[in-house]
Amino acid sequence: MKTMNAKTEEVERKWHLIDAAGQRVGRVATHVATILRGKNKPIYTPHADTGDFVVVINTDKMELSGTKWTDKKYFSHSRFFGSLKEKTAAQMKEEDSTFIIHEAVRGMLPTNKMSRHLILKMKAFKGAEHTHAAQKPQAYSLEAKN
Repeated sequence: MKTMNAKTEEVERKWHLIDAAGQRVGRVATHVATILRGKNKPIYTPHADTGDFVVVINTDKMELSGTKWTDKKYFSHSRFFGSLKEKTAAQMKEEDSTFIIHEAVRGMLPTNKMSRHLILKMKAFKGAEHTHAAQKPQAYSLEAKN
């Protein structure tokens, strides 16, 4: 019996559609990170990109628990003195709700060169419409996986 190591070029990629309406941000992000890395497949190899593409819709209807809408802060800095800006999660949701899920998923991916390529396979949209209908994404149920 030989151990099989998957190669990035030989992986068959699928498209998954996740509806984030009424779901917690962290729960959605863990499922998305698992799919992006390919850990839900039997051919998972840590050093190769075996993951699939993910389309997340309805990011404007996601939920955060407790008082995180007011307590959670997102920081940006331009590296000039005094340019540190902070926004709460509620302000980020009004401005760009896809940023919240992108940051949550990015934080759950490993910090290496491969994670930069993995996050590009996630597409997030505010509403129910998305531009990847031609790829025919399969609906991914979060309830069955919990």
